[in-house]
Amino acid sequence: MPFINSLIEWLIKKRIHQIDLFIKYPHEVQNDLFVKLLNAGRQTEWGKRHGFDAIRTYEDYAQQVPVQDYETLKPFIEEIRLGKQNILWNTEIRWFAKSSGTTADKSKYIPVSFEALEECHYKAGKDMLAIYCNNYPDNHIFDGMSLAMGGSGTLREVNNTELMEGDLSAILMHNLPWWAELRRTPQLSVALMEEWESKIDTMAHLTLKEDITSITGVPSWTLVLLRKILEISGKSHIIEVWPRLEVFFHGGVSFKPYRRQFENLIPSAQMHYMETYNASEGFFAIQDDPGDESMLLMLDYGIFYEFIPFEEFVEGKLKPIPLWKVETGKNYAMVITTNGGLWRYLLGDTVMFTSCNPYKIRITGRTRHFINAFGEEVIADNVEKALSIACDKCNAIIEEYTGAPRYFGDSGRGAHEWIMEFSAPPTSIDYFAEIFDNALKSVNSDYEAKRYKNMVLEPPVLHIVTRGTFYKWMKHRNKLGGQNKVPRLANERKFVEEILSLIQNNELIEN
Repeated sequence: MPFINSLIEWLIKKRIHQIDLFIKYPHEVQNDLFVKLLNAGRQTEWGKRHGFDAIRTYEDYAQQVPVQDYETLKPFIEEIRLGKQNILWNTEIRWFAKSSGTTADKSKYIPVSFEALEECHYKAGKDMLAIYCNNYPDNHIFDGMSLAMGGSGTLREVNNTELMEGDLSAILMHNLPWWAELRRTPQLSVALMEEWESKIDTMAHLTLKEDITSITGVPSWTLVLLRKILEISGKSHIIEVWPRLEVFFHGGVSFKPYRRQFENLIPSAQMHYMETYNASEGFFAIQDDPGDESMLLMLDYGIFYEFIPFEEFVEGKLKPIPLWKVETGKNYAMVITTNGGLWRYLLGDTVMFTSCNPYKIRITGRTRHFINAFGEEVIADNVEKALSIACDKCNAIIEEYTGAPRYFGDSGRGAHEWIMEFSAPPTSIDYFAEIFDNALKSVNSDYEAKRYKNMVLEPPVLHIVTRGTFYKWMKHRNKLGGQNKVPRLANERKFVEEILSLIQNNELIEN
C-alpha cells in the first residue's frame, strides 16, 4: 500500500501541473487543439466536403463549416452505424453512445472514437480523482470500493465487426482498464442490466455489503438506489451502511434540487460533493474548488469550444464566438468540435461563465428548455434559484418538477403552470407559490415585467403531486435510469398535459 499510495500521489501531482498549464495558457491550448482536430479531419468524407484543406485559421473554419445539430449529422452517423469508416473521423468508430436526450422521443447515437474514450472520458475520470485528492489530501477514497451507477448496452455485429450501442456509462464500463475494475462495484453483469427496477434491487442487495467510499452517478437515479438500500437494510441513514463513504461525484442534472435530500440521507461531516459536466458527446468541466459551485472548463480533452450568445440563438442567429471572446455573466449555447467527429455541433446546453481567468462555467439550462411564451425568457437557472429561495423560506424539500406556459384564455392573461413533487412539502402551498413567484421576479426582470399588476402573466399555478409521481411518469414513458432526465421546462404543454391527464385517469395519483 505505501508503494501504491506514493504512485498515486506522483500521478496526481503530475496531472495537477498539467491542469495548471492549460489554466495559464488557455488560448494556446485551444488553438493547438484546433489545428490537431482539423488535421485529423482533412481526409474524412466530412473534411473533403467542407474543404478542410483550404482552412488555415479559425475564421476560415467558421466561414466554411456551418453549425450542426444531431439531425444534420444523422445521415453521416447512420453510415458509420452501417460499418463505414472515415466518414466524420479518421480512426475506426466501434462505439455509439445512445441518448434519448430530454426533448425528443427518438434515440440519438453519438459516435465514440478511441481518442474520445481515452483522451476525454477516461482522462476526465482520472482528473476527478486527482482534483479531489488534491483538495482533500487526507482522503481514504482508495481504501474502499467505488460504486458507479451504470446504464445498459448491447453488442451487434456489422460486416464482421462488433459494434456496441448503449448508454455512455455502459461503453465506459465495458472498456475500463483492469486497474479501474479492481475497485469498482457491482460486477459488470449487474451494472449493465437492462431492466431498471430489477437492476436497482440487485445492486442494492449486493452493494450494501461492500465498503463503499465513493459514488458516481446522476443524482435522481442515485437517490432511488440509496432509498432502496435503506429499505432493505432497515437503516435510517446511508452512513450506517457505508461508514467510510466520503464523496459523491455527480452530474447529468443540476444538484441544487437534490442536495438537501442527500444531506438528509448522508448526515456526515466527512461527506463531500463534487459536480461534473459530462454528456454522451464529451466531458467538459469539473468542480475544482469545494467553495465554488462553478466548474473548471477542461481545455485539453480533445474538444474545441465555441459559444452562441443565447439571445442571438433564440433569434435564430447561429454565429458562435471562440473561447477568447466570451464574457462573464452572459448566457451562451455551447458548440463543440470533438475528437469523435462532431464538427461545430450544437450541444443543446446553455452555460454562463463565472470567470475567464481561469475559464469556469455553470450550467444554466438547455437550449430547448425555457419558457418564453410571453417574452419572459425564463431559463432553468432562474427557476432553480427561485425554488431554492422558496424552499429555504418554507422549510420544504422539492424532489422533482416540470413547468410550462398556460396560454391566454378568456381572461386575456397567461400564466406558468408547474407540477411539483416534494419529500418535505411546505405547510402552505399558497405561501410557497407567492415566495416562488417573487423570487422568480427578483432573478428575471423580463418575468417581473410580464407579472406587473397581472397585466400579461397571472400568478403561477402549482399542482402538488404525491411522492413517486415523476418516477411513475418516467416509467410510463419507458425512460427509467440511464441518461434519462425529467424535463424541467418546456415552451409548450406536452409534458404538463401528459402528467395531468395520467393523474386524471387514475394512472398517477395526485394529492
